[in-house]
Amino acid sequence: MADTTVKVDSETRDRLAAVAAAHGKSVRAFLADVAVQEENHLKLAEATAHFHEVTRRPGIAEAFDAAFPEDTPVSPGITGRAA
Repeated sequence: MADTTVKVDSETRDRLAAVAAAHGKSVRAFLADVAVQEENHLKLAEATAHFHEVTRRPGIAEAFDAAFPEDTPVSPGITGRAA
């Protein structure tokens, strides 16, 4: 993989270096980890939005309960586990 240069102001560079050092990493390794974490965060946010869209559909909680009749609610008095 080829290296590249990212230009940031000296204050940002110093802040990144300090945070990376606090994690015991180089700035390069820290930024690589941050990129992966942010990609995962975006994917999770997208998945969460789709989940909420699906669970708002009428009848989905009842369909879930019908598909898994042997499961019981986690807390007494709570029905519709999928919602």
